[in-house]
Amino acid sequence: MNTQIESLVEQAKRLSAEDQAVLAETLYEMVNPTDPEWEAAWAKECAERLEAYQSGEIEAVDSDEAMAILRKKHGLK
Repeated sequence: MNTQIESLVEQAKRLSAEDQAVLAETLYEMVNPTDPEWEAAWAKECAERLEAYQSGEIEAVDSDEAMAILRKKHGLK
């Protein structure tokens, strides 16, 4: 790691956890920019799932239960 990066890392360590999270997200976005079409499609999917849940069309499943179902389905422990 070069000295400039080391200095930045040391500065980041002095930030609050919240500011570190913002910094990490910002850096991630710099190297992995989001695709606006993907973002729009995912927002639409989320809204449709929420509407289906709120209308009783689908039920919520606990995350531990969902993972157990997926593990069993795919033959994992």
